[in-house]
Amino acid sequence: MAEAADFQGTSPSPARRLLRRAGALLAGAPLLAGLLQFSAAPSAHATGQDSLRAASGSRTVAVSLDALSPSAPSDDDTLTVSGTVTNTGKQAVTDAHVGLRVGQELGTRSAIDDVARRTDFVPGADGPEIDDKYAQKFSELAPGVAEHFSISVPVDKLNLGADGVYEFSVSLSGQTSAQPWEQVLGIQHTFLPWQADEADTKTKTTFLWPLVSAAHMTAETGPGAQQTPVFLNDDLAKEIAPGGRLERMLTLGKDLDVTWVIDPDLLASVDAMTRNYRVQPKAGSTPVAGTHQAVAKQWLAELQQAVAGKEVVALPFADPDLASLAHNGTSVTGSLSQLKDATDVAGSTVETVLHVKPDTDFAWPVDGAVDPAIVRVATSAGADKVIARSDSIQESDALTYTPSAARPVGGGTTAVVTDARMSTAFEGDMTRAGAGTLAVQRFLAQSLALNNQTSKQRSVVVAPQRMPSASQAQVMAQALTALQQSTWSQPQNLAAAAKAKPDPEATTRIPPASDYPSSLRKRELRHSAFAMIARTQDKVDNFKVVLTDQSRVVTPFGRAMNREMSTSWRGRKSAAETFRGGVEAYLDDLADEVKLIDKSETKLSGHSATIPVTVQNNLVQGVDHLVLRLTSTNPTRLKIGGEAYSEQQVAVSGGHTQSVKFTTSANANGPVTVIAQLYTQDGQVYGAPVTFDVKVTEITATVMLVIGGGVLLLVLAGFRMYTQRKRAAAREKEEDAQETEDAEDAEDAGDAEDAEDGSGVLDESASNAAGPETDGPENPETPAERLTEESGSRSRADAPEQASDPAPDTAAESADPSGTGEKVDR
Repeated sequence: MAEAADFQGTSPSPARRLLRRAGALLAGAPLLAGLLQFSAAPSAHATGQDSLRAASGSRTVAVSLDALSPSAPSDDDTLTVSGTVTNTGKQAVTDAHVGLRVGQELGTRSAIDDVARRTDFVPGADGPEIDDKYAQKFSELAPGVAEHFSISVPVDKLNLGADGVYEFSVSLSGQTSAQPWEQVLGIQHTFLPWQADEADTKTKTTFLWPLVSAAHMTAETGPGAQQTPVFLNDDLAKEIAPGGRLERMLTLGKDLDVTWVIDPDLLASVDAMTRNYRVQPKAGSTPVAGTHQAVAKQWLAELQQAVAGKEVVALPFADPDLASLAHNGTSVTGSLSQLKDATDVAGSTVETVLHVKPDTDFAWPVDGAVDPAIVRVATSAGADKVIARSDSIQESDALTYTPSAARPVGGGTTAVVTDARMSTAFEGDMTRAGAGTLAVQRFLAQSLALNNQTSKQRSVVVAPQRMPSASQAQVMAQALTALQQSTWSQPQNLAAAAKAKPDPEATTRIPPASDYPSSLRKRELRHSAFAMIARTQDKVDNFKVVLTDQSRVVTPFGRAMNREMSTSWRGRKSAAETFRGGVEAYLDDLADEVKLIDKSETKLSGHSATIPVTVQNNLVQGVDHLVLRLTSTNPTRLKIGGEAYSEQQVAVSGGHTQSVKFTTSANANGPVTVIAQLYTQDGQVYGAPVTFDVKVTEITATVMLVIGGGVLLLVLAGFRMYTQRKRAAAREKEEDAQETEDAEDAEDAGDAEDAEDGSGVLDESASNAAGPETDGPENPETPAERLTEESGSRSRADAPEQASDPAPDTAAESADPSGTGEKVDR
């Protein structure tokens, strides 16, 4: 039956629905005729009842198909089927056996989907059991007990016809005490791809092998030259350790012909683990030393070997969520710049770590869901190829086959449309062996059915989930190994698929935003997330301009902001908010290491003075290009440098402080509030201001006049005292001279009297007073009086000098003014 493109979620056209209904009626005609015949005779009636009983099935036994080998058999192979049957009912099952059934050929991809969804038994569709000797019998299945089975059968006994996909079922038949007749009590449907010979035309299949992880590194780094990184947890070490998710992806993928799609952030994180690193045991705790360097080195070394000579596609750094950015981030200034930055650093990161040059021309939105806004954002950073999915870009009903992946969508952009059925085949829980086997067989069946749609050779791309689990990776590897060994498919890399000639019948229309799945939109990063990222970027820009080594901040915070936009945050709103908050808080802490020291109240006495302001730098590197501004809130009372404010350049070495002095001038008394603030050279405020009060006690002009007048009075008083003393000294000298003259006159007069008397003898008392050898007139003063007078004269002449006394060459009886505090006699 001809079938439109058969894409998941596509409704069939009315014409096709009519054809299907007619086919169903034709297929049911024999069954209807048989039922009419069953009512004619008792034996026929009994046979019909048995058929209905078998068809109804009580579903009391669970059948698990754990292994089917080979997955795509050839003529000479022996097919081995193994698994378990478990009685889930309350009664024992007796006379039970496991049989194999080959059903009808499935000509369309939608028919494969229908069988995969079905869990019941349909006698006509599921086919009869093959030869009884290829069955395994159980005398009894006890309730709740699982029994293992393994059946091997030559492929030529399966009676397969033309090449194609066949329904293949494993059934458990038996009876219970409540229903004592043989019936199918459990069945498991799968598929048997059958392509006996090499196909004339093979499908070129590209399989993307993603190495993507969640964000693990923080923005925090150590103070040393190596800038020791800090990890949120040790989960990455578990992923790359033996048995971990990423270790399995690497081990399995290195032997497959795949296109490696790698998040550069994963490489950067593992590379950081090869050296010293620290891990936070829990949120807010002190980081401890990491210990998984050997594991990281081993994983990177194996990856380098695995990708050598292979195609490597690098996603933008940290795998940013393109859909979230397109729907919620474009209105935030700088968001597209973040994407451009993540794209620019991707190639260099991969080349540095893996030593291969990656392709950075591909953008991969979540689940390949696109709309015009997503395509615009995806290509804004330089990518010209968008990996979409066929359940987003759906084909028209007129197209009866799956077209090649590549198709132009305008503006020089190529949409690489992956096959939705094959890409989603490995989702879900693959830890059960049965689930993995069914996924492999369904994947191969879809691939063969696609190849058989037309004789045209086409290029098909398979893009599985971004972060497959270890069990999912194991199943993917099994399916891809079988496909690469098949007779209808050949491998091809992604670049070749993107360059393949587009099918002219394929759609090139990007679906409108209204068609974007609501389930995906609910999990997107919100506008507030991008606003917070922009705020952090502004702080980084403001901080970096004052640093002497900007790379120590720009690089770790730039990569941290890329991680804030990661697709891995979908469905983890709380964790995403915590991560973004941690990045901003750490940046604030670093910026606060350069700050002004608080000042207490300052007293300013006099007309002018200097005020010191101290800048502290606790970073390990120096800061420069800072401007310190000191502003007076009352310039009428207090001016800074003669103005309302003054500025000075600041440069401080790492781990040091610097005191900056400002000249101030006071015009009036009273308190004045002064504000110290740091700025970057482009005028942006840096850090918190420091506010302090200056208490001005400036001396006014009136006070200066009073003080000057008082000093002048003191000088005049001193001059007056000096003049009076000079005059007094002159008078005393004149008096002494007169007394001496009078005495001489008196002595001369006495001598004359003596001469007149003629005695020629001196008075005894006079002689004693004058001395033995002195002849002179009689001194009217007694010796004691004379001694006292002479003593006083010596005392005045020999007295010690005072601070206000005249110079040494000044006479003892100087009339100079006395010093401060001396008493002056008038």
